[in-house]
Amino acid sequence: MAENSHRVVKTVLELYVHNIFQEAGLDKEQSATIARHLVLANLRGVDSHGVSRVDIYTSRLDSGIDGKKTEVKVEKESPSSMLIDGGNGLGIVLASKGIEIAVQKAQETGLAVVGIKNSGHCGMLADYTQYAAQNNCITIATTNAPSNMAPWGGKKGFFGTNPFSYGVPAGEEQDIIFDMATSVVARGKITLAHKNNQQIPLGWAISKEGKPTTDPGEALDGGLVLPVGGPKGYGLAFLVDILSGLLTGAAFGPYIGSLYKDLDRNQNVGQFFLAMRADLFEPLVEFTTRIDQMIREIRQIPLADGFDRIYLPGEIEYEKMAEREQNGIPLSVRVLEELKAVGNRYGIVSPF
Repeated sequence: MAENSHRVVKTVLELYVHNIFQEAGLDKEQSATIARHLVLANLRGVDSHGVSRVDIYTSRLDSGIDGKKTEVKVEKESPSSMLIDGGNGLGIVLASKGIEIAVQKAQETGLAVVGIKNSGHCGMLADYTQYAAQNNCITIATTNAPSNMAPWGGKKGFFGTNPFSYGVPAGEEQDIIFDMATSVVARGKITLAHKNNQQIPLGWAISKEGKPTTDPGEALDGGLVLPVGGPKGYGLAFLVDILSGLLTGAAFGPYIGSLYKDLDRNQNVGQFFLAMRADLFEPLVEFTTRIDQMIREIRQIPLADGFDRIYLPGEIEYEKMAEREQNGIPLSVRVLEELKAVGNRYGIVSPF
């Protein structure tokens, strides 16, 4: 938790963010989608993708860079696939529609693929894979991102943090939700550290001179994030750009517009969703029973030195969400001040 943070009730925060986006020109449904998504990110502890993004999202709406009316334009469709042209709409709205379509098609055909181009930053991928798991689908989700990571062995940025997520439905146990950046950390964590005047750990990023840095300002000012696992992260980032960018016709690598810096053009981000029914090969109850068995057996594995528990993918986030729903969401003073300033732009009185 950031120093000098304050706890905010989930419903209060979500309503405030919803009202902001309505005043920014979005309709009620889209405002609700974005507010729910951003607050969910904070609930899960993914604060870099939460309400700290309200300012930049609304600034892009105010300037007309991002469209205030996001529509799903079907460019190509088959019974088990769809390509959506987002028309420079809001990424969270487009991705939310995209995963709903992927799940619906998968339930009808067994397996479905949905691609989106001309989209924007779509937030936290775990929201979309969680939705699919709740609807008994196994899902893989990817989205590419603006160039801020060099290919392994290089010193110039080409790939973005290019996150990858999967979701698997369980039975009595919690669904498995995995969500990772292909960089050591999402760039948003560095941005949030900069807002909160915090240092970052060594190994997260390098400066524009190519030197390791703990200064988030240096990392953001021409610096680069580092791939997770060295060449392995680079290989994953490569695949994410192929699926999200090249396959869909969206931009890729250095051709993607920056969310924060390119305030004169759209991002043309791409998203990719692959959804399959969990009963594609065996009855659903058998699949979920075996997933539950796998989860329970993993928990019983003897612990290595220095560990007191084995977590399943997404389990830390589930527990953090339960704690924050009960005790409130911690927001730093800096983020709260920023939210109040955004509200003031639209004549909304802050409840904090």
